[in-house]
Amino acid sequence: MYVAVKGGETAIANAHTLLADKRRGDRNLPTIAIEQIMEQLTLAVDRVMAEGSLYDRELAAIALKQTRGDMIEAIFIVRAHRTTLPRFGYSKPIDTGKMLVTRRISATYKDLPGGQLLGPTFDYTHRLIDPSLAGDSEPGQPVEKESDDAAVLRVSEILAHENLIEADGQMPAGHLTGDITRTPLEFPMERDSRLQALARGDEGFLLALGYSTQRGYARTHPFAGEIRIGEVDIEIDVPELGISLSIGRIQVTECQMVNQFKGSAKQPPQFTRGYGLVFGQSERKSMAMALVDRALRAREFEEDVVAPSQDEEFVISHSDNVQSTGFVEHLKLPHYVDFQAELDLVRRMRVEYEAMKAGAVDDIVRKEAAE
Repeated sequence: MYVAVKGGETAIANAHTLLADKRRGDRNLPTIAIEQIMEQLTLAVDRVMAEGSLYDRELAAIALKQTRGDMIEAIFIVRAHRTTLPRFGYSKPIDTGKMLVTRRISATYKDLPGGQLLGPTFDYTHRLIDPSLAGDSEPGQPVEKESDDAAVLRVSEILAHENLIEADGQMPAGHLTGDITRTPLEFPMERDSRLQALARGDEGFLLALGYSTQRGYARTHPFAGEIRIGEVDIEIDVPELGISLSIGRIQVTECQMVNQFKGSAKQPPQFTRGYGLVFGQSERKSMAMALVDRALRAREFEEDVVAPSQDEEFVISHSDNVQSTGFVEHLKLPHYVDFQAELDLVRRMRVEYEAMKAGAVDDIVRKEAAE
């Protein structure tokens, strides 16, 4: 035990008490309810669920309250809780073509079959502070939600009709879907495992990499083929009954980026895909994920790997904000012994440097005297 931290248990308990006091804030104000966070800070809740790899709005809201709004800390404790939960099976692949859509846009077709659906978005708002939100007034009126369970044609299906886009990926027979929460990462990765890692990767990190691909640090020329947000059914197989059953619906955001590809000796000129899918409403994250996914497919298309966003090991190894936090924040822990060793080393090196410097001066003086 470090001598300097003996008796630290009391200090730690006091730190917890102080944290709880700071979290509560002014006692003259009502405490924020979990329901308020779930209903009014939905995008923050969605990010915690996505990067925490656990679809549970209530737990994500509790984590946000517990961590005073520290997103990464909230993601961390949701991940920790997730490891304690039993796993009773895997769901079937979700069918986003049957999504109950609340938002759907495309930057490739103006008159999109099925129509563009703007939905709830900041895209058309002024980036100005709204003073009316400082009060308790209720701006605006609730909008009636329309329900339409009809399948909505994807943009990629339109291009596929003309054979202008690569075929939708099909896993080989017998392929076992990867699970990065149970299997250590090994490079190179299969695309399904890589997409899992990107789906729960840090939004800011992926956003920066996606931005870099647009600035020339990868051979991509992307178009937002389609972004859609909505609810999808989660189904599981029931072997005893020989059927699959829906156990509920979750909200997801899906993005398909369409990228130009000049072709190779094995493949004709066509559009290629970049794909992003995350929990909740998180189109910025899904777009960044799709950009990075396409960049990471460089070797698949016999393209030169010339940018960080195309380096699979670099991207995946640094995209996880929980791991990044651990490496960075461990520097706050006591390193007294290590530092003292380095301090002694630097002192010795400084003495040797001064001696060498003094010897060099003496040599110059002697040389000048001899002349």
